[in-house]
Amino acid sequence: MTHVTRRVIPEVKRGGQAKPHLSNPLAHHHPTLSRTYRSLHRSQAKASNEISLHPPMRLLFLLLVLCLLGRGTATPEEELQILSQVRASLAAATSSTFESWDAGSSACGFAGVRCDSTGSVSEIDLTDAGISGEISFASLCRLPSLSSLSLGFNSLSGSVSADLRYCTALRRLDLAANNLAGTVPDLAPLSELRVLNLSGNTLTGAFPWGSLANLTGLQVLSLGDNSFDPSPFPKVVVSLTKLNWVFLSTCNIHGDIPPSIVNLTELVDLELANNFLTGGIPPEIARLSKLWMLELYNNSLTGRIPAGFGNLSRLAYFDASMNLLEGDLAELRSLTSLVSLQLFMNDLSGEVPPEFGEFRYLTNLSLYTNRLIGTLPPTLGSWAKFDFIDVSTNFFTGAIPPDMCRSGTMTRLLILENNFTGEIPANYGSCSSLVRFRVSKNSLSGVVPAGLWSLPNLNIIDLAVNQFEGGIGAGIGEAKSLYQLYLNKNRFSGKLPPEIGGVTSIVSIDVSYNRFYGEIPASIGELKQLLSLNFESNAFSGTIPYAIGSCVRLTSIGLAANNLSGPIPASLGQLASLNSLDLSNNQLSGEIPVSLAPLKLSALDLSNNQLTGAVPAAIAIAAYNRSFAGNYGLCAEGGGANSLRSLMQCPATTRGSSDELRVILICFLAGAAVILACIGLYIALRKRLADGRGGHHAVVKDPSWDLKSFRILTFDEQEIVDAIKPDNLIGKGGSGEVYRVELASGEVVAVKHIWNDLVGGTKERSTAAMLGTRGRRRPARREFEAEVATLSAVRHVNVVKLYCSITSEESCLLVYEHQPNGSLWDRLHGPSAGKASELGWDERYEIAVGAARGLEYLHHGWDRPILHRDVKSSNILLDQCFKPRIADFGLAKVLQSAASGGGGGKEGSSAHVIAGTYGYIAPGDGQLPQSRTISKCFNLLDLKTHPTSAHYFFVSPWRCAEYAYTWKVTEKSDVYSFGVVLMELVTGRPPIEPEYGENKDIVHWASRRVGNRESVMAMVDWRIPEWAREEAVKVLRIAVLCTARLPATRPSMRAVVQMLEEAGRCRALSDAFGGGKVEKAESEAVVGD
Repeated sequence: MTHVTRRVIPEVKRGGQAKPHLSNPLAHHHPTLSRTYRSLHRSQAKASNEISLHPPMRLLFLLLVLCLLGRGTATPEEELQILSQVRASLAAATSSTFESWDAGSSACGFAGVRCDSTGSVSEIDLTDAGISGEISFASLCRLPSLSSLSLGFNSLSGSVSADLRYCTALRRLDLAANNLAGTVPDLAPLSELRVLNLSGNTLTGAFPWGSLANLTGLQVLSLGDNSFDPSPFPKVVVSLTKLNWVFLSTCNIHGDIPPSIVNLTELVDLELANNFLTGGIPPEIARLSKLWMLELYNNSLTGRIPAGFGNLSRLAYFDASMNLLEGDLAELRSLTSLVSLQLFMNDLSGEVPPEFGEFRYLTNLSLYTNRLIGTLPPTLGSWAKFDFIDVSTNFFTGAIPPDMCRSGTMTRLLILENNFTGEIPANYGSCSSLVRFRVSKNSLSGVVPAGLWSLPNLNIIDLAVNQFEGGIGAGIGEAKSLYQLYLNKNRFSGKLPPEIGGVTSIVSIDVSYNRFYGEIPASIGELKQLLSLNFESNAFSGTIPYAIGSCVRLTSIGLAANNLSGPIPASLGQLASLNSLDLSNNQLSGEIPVSLAPLKLSALDLSNNQLTGAVPAAIAIAAYNRSFAGNYGLCAEGGGANSLRSLMQCPATTRGSSDELRVILICFLAGAAVILACIGLYIALRKRLADGRGGHHAVVKDPSWDLKSFRILTFDEQEIVDAIKPDNLIGKGGSGEVYRVELASGEVVAVKHIWNDLVGGTKERSTAAMLGTRGRRRPARREFEAEVATLSAVRHVNVVKLYCSITSEESCLLVYEHQPNGSLWDRLHGPSAGKASELGWDERYEIAVGAARGLEYLHHGWDRPILHRDVKSSNILLDQCFKPRIADFGLAKVLQSAASGGGGGKEGSSAHVIAGTYGYIAPGDGQLPQSRTISKCFNLLDLKTHPTSAHYFFVSPWRCAEYAYTWKVTEKSDVYSFGVVLMELVTGRPPIEPEYGENKDIVHWASRRVGNRESVMAMVDWRIPEWAREEAVKVLRIAVLCTARLPATRPSMRAVVQMLEEAGRCRALSDAFGGGKVEKAESEAVVGD
């Protein structure tokens, strides 16, 4: 739920507990239920028990009312028929669910059905029964004695129909965690309700808050995790004085928490998280003496923790993280019943009260990213079955509390970025339950407890940037779960134990800037999952083990600044994924192996060694000009001598007449080339002059061209510049014209041409970014280069490669890899749509998963998320195997870190222009924009240009993007756009069509058709075969989640990838058992936290 930056490194979202609140309708399949829902069911059961104690006279009165309403009574046969109708509208995942629902049996014997003393059906409980379909309230409400209806945690769809008003005897209605959509009808007729639980669905529209006034006996109100229209805090809620459970998290509630909350004296649970609440925590809350859980996280609450808060002696769970709270924690010193305290990402200061060390029930403590000081109480976490602590990114000092793992249950110890001192307490060396141990960036010292290296469940050992001494214990070979080892910038010494080869799950090792010595053990070759290896700045000696070539997944090797000698092992050429190789500042000798030639290295440094011989021609290029300096025995042959100016040319091996003949031949060919070049230049200049008169912006030769390469290049800037002409124009991207350029080498690249001149006049432009800059210059060149530098570092199989940038005072050129199969838009809707049959369901599914992984990498694989801001099917390119590549970063921005942005990173990225493409832009929250915002929306969307550009149809200002209202963009904007792409893949329809209606898009069209199974199946593209249609529907459901109206209710891209993989898991298993070939794309790269 938090947007994490690597600098802050908040380790466990929601404090490490499984409390998802089930905004995802598929979440009921999760193996564990949230604490909220488990407790809620207990509360509901209690309420139901209380309900059963009503006097007989009240029951007689209710029966009389039913008769007057004409509902009458039902005979057992009629009730049996009603339940048969209900059964017919539902489907079950297993045959046993409705096995007992036999028409020849009594309804009272049906599984999940309970009857009252008269033999009438009074309760139906099919919670978590694996059922789907629509709820037939018209049938159910004909059961006159039905007082309890529990259908939560299933896959029910459709809406809550107005027929619900006939269930006037209902005292409990639980429809939580389904996929119900649409608006909620008037609830006033349900005056007997004691439990109302509609949470965890996809309900929309204005909730009928006013109708709750008639539910005076209501005890449980659970509406959280729905996409209701914005609303101030509903005052009617504080008038329902019998309420003991209120779950209104993620309900789009705005404004202040009213002081009249004090009226709810029976409250046990109050959850208002993930809304838009402002102001302070009202001090009246401190008078709710029965409060057991209070969740206010992810709002914009300000001020201090109110005076008297310590009077909440029963409070066990308090979460006010991700707000703007300030002040100290003194008011919490007397909350001795606390089990979980989460206040991370606020602006709290002062010390942790020493009384926290005496809290005997405390298991979770999360205070990271505040301004807290002082020491932690030495007895902290020593009483209960302590689970985790995260106090990272504060100013704590002193020692680590020694006994937090006394009970043997601790899973996470996270104290990064503080000023802790002393040694790691020895007790943690025997804490076998530990999963993450992260103490980096402190002032800790001493020897690491020997047992820590071998803990069986430990995933991460992060001791970086401290003053630790000693060596790595041989027991590390027993750490079978370890996947990240960070020991850099310490005083570790000794030899690496050969047992390190036994850590077969590890993906990242960084022991740089220490004092390790001896040979690198050959057992390193056993680490088949290793992605990154950094041994820089130690005293390793001997040869580089040949076995390192067996680490086939390596992308980065850093062995610089050691005492390594001998040859560079030719086995490095087997590492096809290697991006970076740094062997500089060693004593390596011999020739550079030719096997390195096929590697596509973005960084190569072999400088300051004792290498000899000729540099292989394939890497003797200008991009590596400084990679070989300080090797006085190296030389360059042929054309490499011109590219590697730091090296001398290799001497000729033969002399005599053959040399003279060669010189004559070279001179002749050079002269002929000059003549041909002059002729070609004359023709080219005339053609460009003609083009310029025709209104096309020619790129003229400019002596100030600056080429910055990010990959191995087989071309120079002039070859690219010469190819920027109308004949090669293939389209217009998010921020410029795109050209297809065939190089002299036969390779084809794509070049985006961006002008730096004023935007205006008669120049045709197609990007929203340029519209936003009318009348002023585009961003300064320095800003452009900074963004390009960031994007050039992107390395992912599902993101298009940026080869280089070529800039001048007039133009900016970006050279990308070319994808021969065009874009997904072309395959589905464009001129090549006839070829869409080539995109079978297997291809569409792989495109969906691959593109999701690419976006996940951009959002989660960096210390600051990279936002694309123009995700659409035309920006998903397809290679020769129809594998997706995310392209067009013309609108991409790098989200500012929480440190620079303030507010805990909640603000997002400022968007001074409305970026994106209509049909893919997330809708607003319904607030009327300012007049100039409306004007921008009209200017943006009232243009008739290319259907895949940012402005195609006129749109009402009410449909402007969510960041047209707020001027802020987050990752959830990309998630929405990706959801639209998923809908295109499943339905085969474009995002905008006249069939959808005026000012309507595919999201609106789809939302009107998710009510029943037939209409959902009808949305699936007819070209998708029958066997794949169920899986396509699963993907469509994920698309619906991605396009939720409220950004907070949309899943992260990491969750989207997981759901897509889960949707295709059954097919993958089927293929595997059937002997078919299952191609599994690479999952997320492990990049810390």
